[in-house]
Amino acid sequence: MPSPFELELKLSNLLQQCTFKQLKQIHTFIITTPIGRSSKIRLRFLRRSTEVGTMEYSNLILSQMGGIYVRDITLWNAMIRGYAYNGPLQKCLSLYNELLQRGLKPNNFTYPYVLKSCLELGWCKIGKKVQCQIIKTGFESASSVAESLFNLYLKMVVLGVDRINFARKIFNDMFFRPVELWNQMISGYVNICDMKSARQVFDGMPERDVVSWNSMISGYVRVGDVENARGLFEQMPEKNIVSWTAMIGLYAGCGDIGTARIFFEKMPEKNVVSWNSMISSYNQNGDFEEALNLFGKMQFEGVNPDGFTFVSAFSACSHLGDLEIGMRLHYLIQDWPNLTVIVGTSLVEMYAQCGNINRAFTIFIKIPNKDVFSYNVMIKSLAIHGRTEEAIKMFYSMQNKGLKPNDFTFSSVLFACSHGGFVEEGQKIFSSIENEFGLSLKLEHYGCMTDLLSRNGLLEEAEDLVKGMPFEADVAIWGALLCGCRVRGDLKLAEHAMEMAHAVKANESGVYVILSNIHASVGQWKEARSAREKMEEENIWKRTGSSNII
Repeated sequence: MPSPFELELKLSNLLQQCTFKQLKQIHTFIITTPIGRSSKIRLRFLRRSTEVGTMEYSNLILSQMGGIYVRDITLWNAMIRGYAYNGPLQKCLSLYNELLQRGLKPNNFTYPYVLKSCLELGWCKIGKKVQCQIIKTGFESASSVAESLFNLYLKMVVLGVDRINFARKIFNDMFFRPVELWNQMISGYVNICDMKSARQVFDGMPERDVVSWNSMISGYVRVGDVENARGLFEQMPEKNIVSWTAMIGLYAGCGDIGTARIFFEKMPEKNVVSWNSMISSYNQNGDFEEALNLFGKMQFEGVNPDGFTFVSAFSACSHLGDLEIGMRLHYLIQDWPNLTVIVGTSLVEMYAQCGNINRAFTIFIKIPNKDVFSYNVMIKSLAIHGRTEEAIKMFYSMQNKGLKPNDFTFSSVLFACSHGGFVEEGQKIFSSIENEFGLSLKLEHYGCMTDLLSRNGLLEEAEDLVKGMPFEADVAIWGALLCGCRVRGDLKLAEHAMEMAHAVKANESGVYVILSNIHASVGQWKEARSAREKMEEENIWKRTGSSNII
């Protein structure tokens, strides 16, 4: 028969690694033997129940120990910790408040989990109240408490609730600051683009790791500081894939795609993220053919593409209108049942842009868990292909699925109404933006509505809409009015629209060409020629038409 000490030691070891099923067996043993009176065993057993069981089970155990009437702070801490990790987080904070009301004193094992819950819930005001309690009880210097406060204040900076100065003060007052905390302080400054302060912290570090260097380089990339980013990169004692990829993004973002490619080729090792960065960089700089060439090279070197790779490749095909390559890429997707929404949507857009709207629609139907972005792309694609009624049906279908339209959704469906001549439907949808969905009307929505009214000869209504806008009309809106004037031959309004377009410094040849054509249609050849000459004086030229279809 083992002694009480040996039994306690054996149970302690079992509790560190037992399963939930074994925990229940231990529970039976504890409540039927005197070992259950050991405060150490009670605490370890309750704590383990929050790790492998459910909080309902932990509550049952606590109730057997006295429930909320128990005076042992370590048991309260175990429950608070359990709710902080398992949720609901609100229960963690309510237990903390209950603890205070019962006159118990929280300690340095209580506060980190309470602050963690405030952090994850975004309850900054509650967090500040907890900080006041921490200061009153003198635990602000405890390393675990100080670190939790530091994380909370960094979160407040991200949320725009507080200034980073408070986080910095807590950081400065901490006795123990491992390299991870220094990195967090740097990231805090990087997130608000304060690279001067980030550099001060970086320069004051007693030791640095690769994360420290990468954080600084990423910060300089973010603000477009090529010189400092390059300088730190050259000084790095040890570079990794993240460091090299950041430099690719830096030069690509500045439009220096050649230097970005040099860094890419110099990388000692590459992963799929590196390839994705370089491919998307070519897309961002308009070199879609090279993006696809690089995708081919990636395959040749045996690197498996991921979802982001396919998104970039489909985007390149969309811009080039290359349906053949797009279809080849499509057949490379092996895990179709687990296709992500973003990849499926980019595939829909590729087929639509390349002219195969039926195939685009088929792919759209197959996408699992479609989101607002997917519907937006499909609605716009149907509209561009002149399938107005289907676009409008899709608009109402997404709402039936519980998805709320956003600004882009309304722009797309109004575009469809405009090009399909659905005036009443367009007016109904336009008025619903504010009245039904509570969104603010944007300039793009007014532009679509002006185009809809103008195309259908409702120039007076279109002009009234433009006059009542809370925005200054842009060249697209005046251009839409001009198109309407051409349909109805309204020279007076056309000349007014032309004057307004010129006032907003429109460098679009289209508005001059439309005005010229309106004059020509009624035999005013001198005025027609004058409009063309004005275009030449302003050094505005009509671009030559082109097509992706050969």
